[in-house]
Amino acid sequence: MQLFGGIEAGGTKVVCLVGAGPDDIRREERFPTTTPAETLQRAVDFFRPDVHLAAIGIASFGPLELRPDAPAFGHITATPKPGWSGSDVRGAVAAAFDGPVVIDTDVNGAVVAECKWGAGRGLTSVAYLTLGTGIGGGLALDGHPVHGLVHPEMGHVTVPRRQGDDFAGVCPFHGDCFEGMASGAALAARWGRPAEQLTGDLGAAVETEAWYVAAGLRQLVYVAAPQRIIIGGGVSGLPGLIPAIRTQLALQLAGYPGLEEHLADDFVSPAALGDRAGPLGALALAMTAA
Repeated sequence: MQLFGGIEAGGTKVVCLVGAGPDDIRREERFPTTTPAETLQRAVDFFRPDVHLAAIGIASFGPLELRPDAPAFGHITATPKPGWSGSDVRGAVAAAFDGPVVIDTDVNGAVVAECKWGAGRGLTSVAYLTLGTGIGGGLALDGHPVHGLVHPEMGHVTVPRRQGDDFAGVCPFHGDCFEGMASGAALAARWGRPAEQLTGDLGAAVETEAWYVAAGLRQLVYVAAPQRIIIGGGVSGLPGLIPAIRTQLALQLAGYPGLEEHLADDFVSPAALGDRAGPLGALALAMTAA
């Protein structure tokens, strides 16, 4: 049986695993994301006992240079993560491993995994949106992630400002973009504590978050026309958020283009793989590379 390696490189933690699928994980390790040199070396060291892996997949935070013919292929580009801009993530792993090493964004990995094993099975056009510290999105067609000049940056589209809302937004690049208004960092700044620490009456927080997420999804519906939108990330666990997003999206679509599918409960679905979508996404990328 072929074994594959996966690296989910997140802004706060890294997950490395070896396995043949979601039900066959042989080894796994989690550790904090520190400096590029220390973090990538620890990932490389994790795989040293597994010299016969068929491929290694890397699902990384970004933005990333993913054009194979670009001099900086596999590098992180202009990230707000201190010290990581310009880091050669793929190169550090490929230099220590003889087999194929493939890299993509963490959200592109997640959408591939959801298409292979989760909420996107059997569909040809699937979008995945993570609501975490930031907001990122991936789009898969026939199970393959979509790339262009760069990977999709769904978190940085412009969203309308809700009437009466004077919150400035937290995006260091755009202020009140989708990520600036609806990310976990935005929630914490708006309400004074992280989403997982919000208690009591959550009505206002859920209503505001659902409004802005629906505004972002409306653009995704019209531009990419996915058959399903899958929502993951820590913020997605806010009680009542997913149903509120469905309700708000229906209101903001306002009957256009009038498809019954957009009103179905499973059009906006929670990630079936949960917080495993990222690590399993890296494994799924390795499988496609092999």
